[in-house]
Amino acid sequence: MSTAAEHDLSDAAGGVARSVAIIMDGNGRWAEARGLPVEAGHREGTRALRRTVEAAIDQRVASLAVYAFSTENWARPPREVEALMEILGETIERELPDLARQGVRTRFIGRRDRVPGDLRQRMAELERATAHLDVLQLWIAFDYGGRAEIVDAARRLVEDGVGAADVDEDALASRLYAPELPEIDLLIRTSGEQRISNFMLWEAAYAELVFTDTLWPDFGERDLREALAAFAGRQRRFGAR
Repeated sequence: MSTAAEHDLSDAAGGVARSVAIIMDGNGRWAEARGLPVEAGHREGTRALRRTVEAAIDQRVASLAVYAFSTENWARPPREVEALMEILGETIERELPDLARQGVRTRFIGRRDRVPGDLRQRMAELERATAHLDVLQLWIAFDYGGRAEIVDAARRLVEDGVGAADVDEDALASRLYAPELPEIDLLIRTSGEQRISNFMLWEAAYAELVFTDTLWPDFGERDLREALAAFAGRQRRFGAR
């Protein structure tokens, strides 16, 4: 994982957010406003994901991390959880292969032991099939929680026998779910909510935050451009003056 100082140098060169994360929120409200079941909102959200990834490619974004299913989402009604698993499978089969043809490498971050076995297999197969692609890195956070990620990294430090004197940021960062995921430059949340909801707590330590009222199923190229423009207009100091 790159350091804040390294990000400062790259961002100062052009004001471009190369590493973006999105909390995709508002599917349920989108569906409710149209008298549709919540599953319809989630399915429309997959179409928003595709057009957003394509827009990110056009805008020179190198890494895009999206919050698809949190560790807390298991508490939702069983039918909704089942539908979310089905929709992820459909997305792997229908949407992500087309993005792969555009050079998108897809990886999943989070726990996998609670995901159905057939779905875990499809996730792994897609990761293997896109491992050589480098136009854009797409990280799908599924059964993910920022606190759980840090706790798991700390547990790995202990398991690896790392002494207290050798514990530093690099040691912990190297044991996160995806050590190669760059620090987040820009974190976007849709639907008007203004919180980060346990997402990328370590990686987004110095991220610029943009909150938009747009519900995720309506999110697209214009919204992404506006968020990137807001980022470009900010001065990032990383604690300095």
